[in-house]
Amino acid sequence: MGIEEAGCKLGLEMEMPVVRRDDGRSHPVGDRYFEALAACKRGRGEDVAFDFLAERVMGVVGSHGESSLDNGYNLLETSFAPVSGRAGGLDRLAERIARELQDVRQALDAEGAALLNASEHPDCSLEPDWYAAVRVQRPIYRELVDYRGWMHRLGIDAKAQNGPCTSVPVAQAARALNAVLALGPASIALFANSPLESGQATGLKENRLTLWERVFRPGRFAGDYALQQLPERPFEDLGHYFRWMFGPGTASRALPLRLGAGYKSVASVLLQDDPPLDQFLRSASWPGRRIDTGEAVELHPQGGYFEYSQFAHFLDARWRYRLTEAPPLDELLEVWSRPQGIETLYERCGADGYIEGRAPGAVFADAQLLDEAGADVARTAVVAPSALQLGLMRNLDQAEQLWRDWGWARLREMRVDAIRHALDDDVVQALARDVLEVARAGLPAAERHWLAYADHALQTRRTGADRLLALWREHEGRGDRLARVRERREVIAP
Repeated sequence: MGIEEAGCKLGLEMEMPVVRRDDGRSHPVGDRYFEALAACKRGRGEDVAFDFLAERVMGVVGSHGESSLDNGYNLLETSFAPVSGRAGGLDRLAERIARELQDVRQALDAEGAALLNASEHPDCSLEPDWYAAVRVQRPIYRELVDYRGWMHRLGIDAKAQNGPCTSVPVAQAARALNAVLALGPASIALFANSPLESGQATGLKENRLTLWERVFRPGRFAGDYALQQLPERPFEDLGHYFRWMFGPGTASRALPLRLGAGYKSVASVLLQDDPPLDQFLRSASWPGRRIDTGEAVELHPQGGYFEYSQFAHFLDARWRYRLTEAPPLDELLEVWSRPQGIETLYERCGADGYIEGRAPGAVFADAQLLDEAGADVARTAVVAPSALQLGLMRNLDQAEQLWRDWGWARLREMRVDAIRHALDDDVVQALARDVLEVARAGLPAAERHWLAYADHALQTRRTGADRLLALWREHEGRGDRLARVRERREVIAP
């Protein structure tokens, strides 16, 4: 059976830009970093192991989760193992985060590096030479860049999110996803932290979120571009969600030669003529070729390909899940168009799923925030997006009513205003106020203090982006401008 109550489990995908401590430049970590990180964890008695890609260390894996990399060696990512979300859940998550940041900062010392409080490095190259030198050489990028034509290098300047992961019952998954997506402009604004790119002010408070449109616009498939835009109406159920993701107008991503391996590193097959996944699953078999060898193969549909392909879109939130058993393909196809049909089937297959929020930019405590807001606010910066999403999930009826009152179409358009103006926009600020009220009501009284950073941003209308922009302008014309920014924006433990 699935999870009984929203928020029974809490996780986080925390991305962290790395900079040189001497000059503030973007810094790609090496093997020495992961060795030092493993030593920190083993020193506490943790049992950890290295994760490798092509004989190069890619991460440290243990009971805490996985401390690894996102798209480049200059952007760290920790995927935390879930903690219980019951009473004190946010406290438990905060303890994990604090310990991880302590370990990461200590390990970076060995390389003369530090973490920067920003959701995008303020002055980093996006040019092909830097991209080639810094990009993690995952096999999946052969498909995404070389075949699908994504402008992947536009994210190589450490564009970073703080992705809360909140478990939800499969029966509530579509409703929960709608709520997080529709109310996303509030999270974008509250946690905006990327006003700069390539050393220039962008005129935006969260430039990071322009990434997906820019990545997919030059691509081979119009469907890839469409799947990063909020649909014109909310999802009726999971069947609708997957028809939008896998139906006409889309092109199936490469599929694994054998199911069961990780989607970023498995040997994959490109389907001939690029059909939608729906069309492939309804075929007897489909010709294709292996990406790694070019060998021609015949791929046979299986129910497991449906679950494997769940990462096909790039909206501000996803429903991510794992099944205890793969659904029979014929039954999956039969119930797909039936109202609540996927929900019923997935409950039987032991679906364990969560909402992955992707709207909040990476925000951390630093000296600048500590001076302006104090330690009580600064120490909640990383946890606040998780608190907000948990509160909405625990108060789903009111969250749903809120977005219906504001209107799906109106909120869809407000995303642009949130990216550009954040809390300077009166309407976006009003939405953020409403969202925080609903989220606060969904949290136990003892855990509402984790919203302190979001409350501070709302009340002062001063986001991480505003603070970074002010600091950048303060040091205009200085040769050591980045170094000065690093001094004030280095991630600290308040």
